[in-house]
Amino acid sequence: MSPSPSTSSTNPSIGPLSPHDAVKTMFTKTEKWFIVLLIAFAGLFSPLTANIYFPAIPTLSRAFNKSTELINLTVTMYMILQGIAPMFWGPVSDHWGRRPAGAVCLMILSISCVGLALVPTSDYWLLMVLRCVQAAGSASTIAIGAGVIGDISTREERGGFFGVFTLGPMIGPAIGPVIGGVLADRLGWRSIFWFMCIASSVCLVVMILLMPETLRSRVLSGKCLPFVHRPLIPVIGKRVNSGLQASNPPSGQDRPKNPLRLFTFPDILILLAITALICAVFYGVLASISTLFETAYPFLNETTIGLCFMAMGGGMAVGSSINGRVLDFEYQLIKKQQMRRSHDAQEDDFPIEKARLRLLPMLVLLMSACCAGYGWCLQKKVNIAVPLILNVAMGYVSIAVMNSASTLMIDLVPNQGSSVTGCNNLVRCLLSAAVVSVIDLIINGIGVGWTYVLLSGLSLLSIPLIYIAIRLGPSIRTKRRERLRQVDQSAEKDASQA
Repeated sequence: MSPSPSTSSTNPSIGPLSPHDAVKTMFTKTEKWFIVLLIAFAGLFSPLTANIYFPAIPTLSRAFNKSTELINLTVTMYMILQGIAPMFWGPVSDHWGRRPAGAVCLMILSISCVGLALVPTSDYWLLMVLRCVQAAGSASTIAIGAGVIGDISTREERGGFFGVFTLGPMIGPAIGPVIGGVLADRLGWRSIFWFMCIASSVCLVVMILLMPETLRSRVLSGKCLPFVHRPLIPVIGKRVNSGLQASNPPSGQDRPKNPLRLFTFPDILILLAITALICAVFYGVLASISTLFETAYPFLNETTIGLCFMAMGGGMAVGSSINGRVLDFEYQLIKKQQMRRSHDAQEDDFPIEKARLRLLPMLVLLMSACCAGYGWCLQKKVNIAVPLILNVAMGYVSIAVMNSASTLMIDLVPNQGSSVTGCNNLVRCLLSAAVVSVIDLIINGIGVGWTYVLLSGLSLLSIPLIYIAIRLGPSIRTKRRERLRQVDQSAEKDASQA
């Protein structure tokens, strides 16, 4: 049982802790990495569940005796729920806890996969409904995982943790079609859903056995954690029960916060726009790989086309890992510069926007050049190695830009890590869905080369937003902090009078 709320921390090496810092010191570095890897595994299922389905669309069209357009409608509905569901589960995990929310989402995913694997081919409507349920379960694991990162990490280490965490969610679009193609070809389309059921069930069991609760308002409440918040095998986070807690633990008055309020924060809106633009360009490239490579390189078959997706996935995997280290290095570099200028600088005055974003304009320029070159390479049908190399570069840059902006969002609202990631997911999914829905029409209208010049221009729109965030972000953040402080003081005054 945790110590009573009135007890201060007795750890002399740590001293009195704020509620935020207390959670971050409850886990060793090794334990934090285990938690990050586990939530990365859980976060893999959102994009994997969406993309593993693509190779089976022609087969499903024949099996259900429906047109390809109607089967594609199940993909559209999945993307819509993929954007909407985290807006519900994010606030739930921010209030009730990461562990129960994550377990319920994985359970919904596992059960829906069983239903999809057994769905009668005469019931197209049931396929549609179950795909929506599947999206409601799988899509929210990313938002919940981002909330865990905000719980356990300090600003100094958050970049590295977030980089590794996004390895799972961002390689799903690359490996999903490969796995789906092999399973559908060798074992039939139902095997895709049995595979997803088994994989998500394994993740669920590991989470129930080992995953500790990380939400501040739960672990520092001064009360014995309920069963749903405790792992069955409590080997991770032993310090939770060793007498470590905040000197001013949460009062228990936390209520679910409306995630839509985050859209009223100007600095958050700017970051949402940056990630949405880059993500839309990324999906514009990804969604057309199959058709464009089949046209440009007729010697490819379904299996080798699926392997072509690995180029972008490999670039994303490398970029996610490297960019996490770069973010941590940049933070330390800016911190040293601040210390040289002023030894009494406060954390609230730290230019976190500059530390996270200052390298992004260069990366966006690189992505824009690669995107335009990629389109013309496919139109001219140059050696296949060239567009694959450009895919690697675009995968690297896109994940670096999105991770940097997403990490900054959690820095700005660490108590609403899941909610802000839900907002991020909503905006990215809607804009990406819009681009994917028209990409073939644009290619048919103006050609492959000019289509990707247009997409490169779309990515360039993020550069002025990056500079605006760096320039105006600190003042916006300061004004919001002062406004929230006045609200808290007013609430405390009203409570004392009552």
